[in-house]
Amino acid sequence: MKLLSWNIRGLGKPEKKGRIKRLLKDKHVDIVFFQETKQAVDSENVARKLWGCRNMDFMSVDPVGSAGGLLCIWDPSVFQLSGCCCNRRYILLSGSLYNSFDCVLINIYAPNNPSARTSFWAGIVKLKDHFPAPWCMGGDFNEIRHIGERIGCSRRDMGMKHFNEFIEKCELHDLPLHGRKYTWCNAQEAEKWSRIDRVLLSPEWLISFRLKLWGLPRLVSDHCPLLLMEDERDWGPKPFKFLNAWTLHPSFSKFFVNIWSSTTVTGWAGFRIVQKLKQLKTELKKWNVEVFGHVTSKLKALEAELHTLDILAEDGLLDDSGRSRRRVVRGEMWHLLRMVEWIWHQKSRLNWTLNGDKNTRFFHVFANTRHSRNMISSIVVNDVSYEDPSRVQLEVYQHFKKLFAEDWVKRPSLTCFIFSLSKFISQT
Repeated sequence: MKLLSWNIRGLGKPEKKGRIKRLLKDKHVDIVFFQETKQAVDSENVARKLWGCRNMDFMSVDPVGSAGGLLCIWDPSVFQLSGCCCNRRYILLSGSLYNSFDCVLINIYAPNNPSARTSFWAGIVKLKDHFPAPWCMGGDFNEIRHIGERIGCSRRDMGMKHFNEFIEKCELHDLPLHGRKYTWCNAQEAEKWSRIDRVLLSPEWLISFRLKLWGLPRLVSDHCPLLLMEDERDWGPKPFKFLNAWTLHPSFSKFFVNIWSSTTVTGWAGFRIVQKLKQLKTELKKWNVEVFGHVTSKLKALEAELHTLDILAEDGLLDDSGRSRRRVVRGEMWHLLRMVEWIWHQKSRLNWTLNGDKNTRFFHVFANTRHSRNMISSIVVNDVSYEDPSRVQLEVYQHFKKLFAEDWVKRPSLTCFIFSLSKFISQT
């Protein structure tokens, strides 16, 4: 799935429409949000000039005079619409992706006036009760989240505070932007920069999809297009990581000692410990699958069994052995719950005692967010950008190979100098 959001600052010129159409085609966009169309899109023919000959549905909001205007176009085989609502500042589409993931898509163009913007946030929050499915909100929010997202522009602390409160109330996550730092620039002087365009997602999106947000080059607008897409590139095998939750398993300590003591390696000390660690890693991978197993699936099975035993207890059909089994199942369930939450807590790298939140979904989202923020998705070498994983890996390898290599073909020799020095000392 690919979603593009763009404040295009008017659709008027044919050249502009042609450039937009080529971009949507080249990037294989499935859903597009346009802000500030500045003209009415009242027929399929007008939308078709932007979308091309592919299957499409669309919904638009007319501008007020020559200001504003919103347009959403989507491929009906990707997004199936079931409900909608709109006003001059947003278009809300409720439906499902690929007939499997229920969601809400919202195209936003927030007011420029700070007080009007605050009222606008309050109105959007109320929509959450009527449309509870996971939200994907993209567009021009006309506000930044912190002062680092703006250069050369006036500072509005209260506006930032209200915007951050709005995001928190809606329980949305602000995707990190790849490819560039700012999304808007004043076209004349190029001295004012802001990140006022963004895409906000509910946690369910981050759990179900591996999404990246890219800032594309500014072309025919002073805003850059934002492309939300799944990262399906193959980066090779994942590095081995030790999970603290393994230590909760009753057989782990004995298994660890047996593997370490039974691995015999000859050689110098550094070589021996490296080889023993390699063997331990291999055995831990096997143990994780065969013994530790799939904790989540085991947890679901225990929860289902506990529910069945509770139903029998409610009907008075649970004997002594059943009550004993229920105590065992409940204990095992809580033990596995602790394992699951510890796993995601470690992956998210949050301080458990400081945070105090034992919600696995919370840690799952933070783990995915941290992975998305820290991942090297592209690399620039000699002003050339590379995104292919194999090329990125090659350039990183070449960089460090050169960094640790010696430029000298032949090291200088101090033999003659040492011989002359020793001869001088002996004579004196």
